[in-house]
Amino acid sequence: QVQLLESGGGLVQAGDSLRLSCEASGRISSSYVMGWFRQAPGKDRVFVAAIAGSVGNTYYADSEKGRFTISRDNAKNTVYLQLNTLKPEDTAVYYCALAPPLASRRAHYSSGNYRTWGQGTQVTVSS
Repeated sequence: QVQLLESGGGLVQAGDSLRLSCEASGRISSSYVMGWFRQAPGKDRVFVAAIAGSVGNTYYADSEKGRFTISRDNAKNTVYLQLNTLKPEDTAVYYCALAPPLASRRAHYSSGNYRTWGQGTQVTVSS
């Protein structure tokens, strides 16, 4: 069974950048969807970004569009999330997740469609 391992989180100041990584332990098809979600203390887990298919179609939550960039290295079974211009409200545990190919754009935004999850990596942004 595929396992996901996130890394790259940490404590940074507002305005700083971080790059999160998520490596899949087993070989996965490039057609699969790899996504990032985050969960702030006391709040629900929410969608951040996803990348799908061999051409790497990307999807972003509106609130992060322009600041965050998702990318993928299929040869390394790794997905990245570049976080720029970080804000204190970006503080959360960031989770990587894996889904089979999804039929609609909207489906990429739903955590229920993702079947495998990593353990999360903490991002803390101080003001």
